[in-house]
Amino acid sequence: MAKVCQVTGRKRMVGNNVAHSKLRTKRTFEINLKTKKFWSEAENRFITLRVSAKGMRTIEKNGLDATLREAQKKGFINIY
Repeated sequence: MAKVCQVTGRKRMVGNNVAHSKLRTKRTFEINLKTKKFWSEAENRFITLRVSAKGMRTIEKNGLDATLREAQKKGFINIY
């Protein structure tokens, strides 16, 4: 399974480690992904999602059902 947030669509980023001598080597910046169950009032069941910390804050702010509709419209999830 890819390391992608199902709510925000965030992925890992690629950058450089920079040594004191300015020597650069590639590295990745991983996102803070968690597998979490959310209760859906509309469907009266739990929904399991892989979300980042930012995705959890988005769900807390906008509500689960509105956030899932927006993520489905943007193509981050197909069906939940």
